[in-house]
Amino acid sequence: MKGGSRVGSLKLIFIELRGKLWESSMHLQRVQIPDFRALKNIDITFEKEFQPRIFPLGSQNGGGKSTLLQLIFVLLHCSVDSDKKHFLINMLENFHIYKGKDKRVLAIIDIWDGDRTVNLEFLSCKDDYIKLLEPNYKDEIVEGNDYKFSILDKVEDMRNQAVNLGNEAFEFDRVLNALERIRSDSSDPVCINRYLKQLSYQLNNVRLKRALDNSHGTRNSPDISHMIDVVNHMRNEYGEELRTLRYEIEGLDIILQRAREVMNSNNYMYLCNHSTEKNSGEVLLCHIDNIDMEESENFFKELSKKAFLAAPSTQVFLFLSRQSRNLLFQENDNEMNYSSQLKHAKLAMPGLFTYDFLSVDVLIEYFKMARDQDFKQAIHTGEYGNHYKDLLNDFKSMLLNKVVIPNEDLSGVTFKLDDGEEDQELYTEDLSHGELKRLSIYMWIKYRNIENAIVLMDEIEIAFHPDWQYQIVQELKEWAPSNQYILATHSYPLCEALTPAHVKEIEPKLLKQETLD
Repeated sequence: MKGGSRVGSLKLIFIELRGKLWESSMHLQRVQIPDFRALKNIDITFEKEFQPRIFPLGSQNGGGKSTLLQLIFVLLHCSVDSDKKHFLINMLENFHIYKGKDKRVLAIIDIWDGDRTVNLEFLSCKDDYIKLLEPNYKDEIVEGNDYKFSILDKVEDMRNQAVNLGNEAFEFDRVLNALERIRSDSSDPVCINRYLKQLSYQLNNVRLKRALDNSHGTRNSPDISHMIDVVNHMRNEYGEELRTLRYEIEGLDIILQRAREVMNSNNYMYLCNHSTEKNSGEVLLCHIDNIDMEESENFFKELSKKAFLAAPSTQVFLFLSRQSRNLLFQENDNEMNYSSQLKHAKLAMPGLFTYDFLSVDVLIEYFKMARDQDFKQAIHTGEYGNHYKDLLNDFKSMLLNKVVIPNEDLSGVTFKLDDGEEDQELYTEDLSHGELKRLSIYMWIKYRNIENAIVLMDEIEIAFHPDWQYQIVQELKEWAPSNQYILATHSYPLCEALTPAHVKEIEPKLLKQETLD
């Protein structure tokens, strides 16, 4: 093996090992927000050595706790996934660079990865700010107005267009072959029209479908030859468009390579273009410190998997579009309502959870998982495990004088009173709001197997008695002790479950409750 290959192999092994380390040790260590919506001069440290790793975040109403959690979540969960970046763009709707400035810092987030602190500075800047990073760039290499950060998006979009055009070219060939077979196999107009109808139904290309429908002559005398001429002409047009597009991509690749080199040498990662009519030509970057840029993308991908947000479903989620947010304050009888938009967002963002009512199907699946874990343990050790038994005990501890009893075939569950006398069967709706919420949080953490993660939870105390507000801290610690929890709250009982140093506050601070003698 040559020296270069050996070094490359060792580097890949090192990155893989660090990836495994990231999977076990993510911790949000510090967050700074200079000025974003209601948040002003925020600087909060979440000490990694504190145990438990549970930090209440308190303030009075209007302090921006929910905004802070949502901003952290979107930056960590959505920054490197192209399918999620529109949530990031929505979040930055009213964030723009001050007049006369080239850039503006959005947030500075320090992440402990188990070995070191990685500093992430998210900032908005002008799209052509890249030229200030490399003032001596050569005009003969960088032609026109394409030397911008957003060239990454432009080239990616053009490559996607090229792929789509290539796929459509295959469809043209398939249609031509089918038309040739129809012309050679049948002369009966009825049969030909039936074949043409089937062929048109199978097409994805709308332009091609319309061209076939409009060019096959009369019903009694379909003109297959004319149709072949039309399809050939369209295929040639698509081919020319594809060749032109590929030529443009080749030219832009030179600029793209230069842009990547400049960004890497300055430790910048391009995230998205969030331009609007108010802030035209602005992009979001992340300046990354204390990590090799070749590792940064893997780091962000692992971080995305380890960032979670739980919040009430009636919360105004700023990462939804303006149109979707407005629906929350309107009466909507059609399918276009706030709940449906939030449902789509939850499907797109696996890290998002709302305190909805618990699905019985999920309960059943979790009982099956516990049963299967015990059986696997029996295969390996000869003795059944306690996963199923522990699950029953956990449910019993969460409910007031009630138990959850699964059917023998695990086709359903029954809730019953546990009062020492004859069991009284209950319906799911007989459980209190607090009990259902407690169960849903437990199932979200356990069923999703959320471990070693950064879990942001907004208003967790809603529907909980003060005793349960105090108790939920210990329960989170027991359910998944490897997680870091940041709990936006108004609850003093919850804050009192931890040391004063654990409690973080932003203005306006909580008012201490007076005790009555």
